[in-house]
Amino acid sequence: MRGRRRFWRVAAPVAVGAVLLALWQAIVGIEDVPAYILPGPVAIAGALWSDGPSLAGSLLVTLRITLAALAAAAVFGGGIALLFSLSRILALSLFPYAVILQVTPIVAIAPLIIIWVQQPFLALLVCAWIVAFFPIVSNTTIGLNSADRNLLALFRLYGATPAQTLRYLKLPTALPYFFAGLRISGGLALIGAVVAEFVAGTGGTETGLAFRILEAGYRLAIPRLFAALFLLSATGIAIYLVIDLFARLALRHWHESAIEEEEG
Repeated sequence: MRGRRRFWRVAAPVAVGAVLLALWQAIVGIEDVPAYILPGPVAIAGALWSDGPSLAGSLLVTLRITLAALAAAAVFGGGIALLFSLSRILALSLFPYAVILQVTPIVAIAPLIIIWVQQPFLALLVCAWIVAFFPIVSNTTIGLNSADRNLLALFRLYGATPAQTLRYLKLPTALPYFFAGLRISGGLALIGAVVAEFVAGTGGTETGLAFRILEAGYRLAIPRLFAALFLLSATGIAIYLVIDLFARLALRHWHESAIEEEEG
């Protein structure tokens, strides 16, 4: 039963994707749509095959920024959430500024960050981090504040120290929330890195995939543009799946969501 469920979990989306690609190719062929307007999957696959090595090198640059920003968001976001849970005054004072930073369009402030931070990689990293850190801060703060009140009273009754309460009750309670925020931040970090590269708009040996998209658009090499978009989408999916795997491994023995995935 479990094997059949796993099979359909993979087979169903693959089948839907295959049907959509076949329809896409058929419509492009029947309507004779030019490749510079909308290339078919076959043309995109050809561009991916011919330009793959060049695009893969640029993808590694973007991926390096994304993973560094995600790691920084996890560390600093989790730390900020921990401080917020320990001090109500600190949370009330600083959380609104975290919200302001989150809702400010990164495309508007990225040029300023690139000017202020002279090192290109660090500037792109800061842009991606700004986009990625808030879901971790918000979700983890909620998780730390969601510990069962009866269990908190029990810990106090048995004389547990604040450090023991944090370690054995609040942190395990917050862990599913942290992973939920991390799943969201994984995609946002990739988006932030791409937007920052769009704004920077510079080529060279450290060229990210966003610049390759701009370059392909300027040259009307639309199949190559779609190939680059495919690599970005595949990378975002891979990041999500890796984080989801870590979450299930960390939670599968005790949290309801992971137990349901294993036994449901």
